[in-house]
Amino acid sequence: MRDYNPKEWITSIFYFHREDTIRKMGPTILSLGLYTTIITVLILEVWRIGEDTDLKNVSLMHSLLGFVISFLLVFRNNTAYDRWWEGRKNWGVLVNISRTLSIKINALLDDRYQDEKLFYQTLIPNYAIAVKNHLRNTYIPQEFIVNQYFNPATLDKKEHIPNQIASMIYQKTIDLQKRGVIIPENILLVSQEIQEMTNICGSCERIKNTPIPFSYSSFLKKFLFLYCVTLPIGYVFSLHYLVIPCVMFITYVLGSLEVIAEEIEDPFGTDANDLPLDQLCTGIRKAVYSIFGNISDDYVPEKSIAS
Repeated sequence: MRDYNPKEWITSIFYFHREDTIRKMGPTILSLGLYTTIITVLILEVWRIGEDTDLKNVSLMHSLLGFVISFLLVFRNNTAYDRWWEGRKNWGVLVNISRTLSIKINALLDDRYQDEKLFYQTLIPNYAIAVKNHLRNTYIPQEFIVNQYFNPATLDKKEHIPNQIASMIYQKTIDLQKRGVIIPENILLVSQEIQEMTNICGSCERIKNTPIPFSYSSFLKKFLFLYCVTLPIGYVFSLHYLVIPCVMFITYVLGSLEVIAEEIEDPFGTDANDLPLDQLCTGIRKAVYSIFGNISDDYVPEKSIAS
């Protein structure tokens, strides 16, 4: 996710980053501009069709359909943003649960159980890392905290990795109860957080694996294409050659809304507008280390885990 100051208008207007929609839609805009130029020259110079033709009434169709296409784009973008925001709320809950679970474990275990504390200190941040990579369909063992309490080589890469780590955490908790380190009543204090971690992973999977219905997305793209392709025919008689930049600009505005919606409807990737999952994982690790009071000297919270 790109960090920026929303109050800096000049920077937002004139800076074009690699993921900007104008870069993505550049070929489409130029192609439609060329198409509009050809249509304009044919109508005005070759065929010499006058303004009394019925073709000028095509502009009435665009006026009538303008409201419809605006409504569809608003609905499309609101739906995509709801998915982005729900993903952000889920990860916010995961941050809080990681803190809460660490606080409870640290309070339940006294100084005699440093090994057990280090186990939770390792596994809780690793769960967040596993969820992040799972949502991105990647497996990067170098990102895990590796020590005597966790070895990525023991994981089955063909199975659900977050579930495997959550199972390790829960099994360790049950083992502590069997050993008499914590009483059975205290299991209730931590089991809720462990269960909620799995629920959050499932909620994020639902967002990722349930895209906007194909029929709706396909219809909107066809509607946008036909609307923009017929713009030159409807407005060439009133705008003449000015119709060329006007059509290119309208295409940029309408198409960019669809491109932005496509980008944010899956908020767990690595695009500029996706959620900052690397930074959130780093924040979880920093918080957990701080709670257990065992921040290592080589750990730099400002750096991304992926780096």
